[in-house]
Amino acid sequence: MTSHDDLPRPPWQQSIQVGGFNPFSTVDWPGKLAAVVFLRGCPWRCGYCHNPELQTRTGPAPIAWDDVEAQLVRRRGFIDGVVFSGGEPTADRALPDAIARVRQLGLAVGLHTGGAYPERLQALLPLLDWVGFDLKTDPGEYQTVTGVSGSGSRAWASASAVATSEVAHEFRLTYHGALVSPAAAQRVAQLSAHLGVENFALQAFRAEGCEQAWLARDAALPDELVARIAPLFPHFNLRSAS
Repeated sequence: MTSHDDLPRPPWQQSIQVGGFNPFSTVDWPGKLAAVVFLRGCPWRCGYCHNPELQTRTGPAPIAWDDVEAQLVRRRGFIDGVVFSGGEPTADRALPDAIARVRQLGLAVGLHTGGAYPERLQALLPLLDWVGFDLKTDPGEYQTVTGVSGSGSRAWASASAVATSEVAHEFRLTYHGALVSPAAAQRVAQLSAHLGVENFALQAFRAEGCEQAWLARDAALPDELVARIAPLFPHFNLRSAS
């Protein structure tokens, strides 16, 4: 007799590239206790990225979906949901199936994204309970951060889709003066407010995991920038590097 464990896994479970898993987080979904699934792959190469090991999808996935799901099942009743992060999780075409499976387990679903794939994100929005949207800089200056031409238009198309959806969301900007000028950061905040965003976080650069050692210098958030951005939003969070 063939056991359940001997049955072939669905194709998406064989292809999904899980690069990391955090079984319990209090910070990745504000106000929620969540597990975090980190998916491999990202088309951008942001200098301050603190998960550079997740940028590529070379070789087999380090973590099998079966192992992730087993841990999620054990934690039902202790966590509120699951956040898919990365990398850029929408780079993985198995993401919609993984979201559907998590929902079948009775867990809410959140997503961290920079909006690199607006068409994919638009299709995912009806499946999500929350989105943490990572802004990089002023739309016209995106290439200076991501290293990829045209990334600004794609990111801000995604930002508009999230802001005008009925999905709860938070927009956040990681500030580093060497990559994002105070004027560009203020422009990001103003554009977000114009889109109707109510929850906005300004985050200090964190050197942990960053491969560019020179970025660890002069990364403080200017007080005057915080003072200009904070009044634009009903709910503003300032997140330090510590």
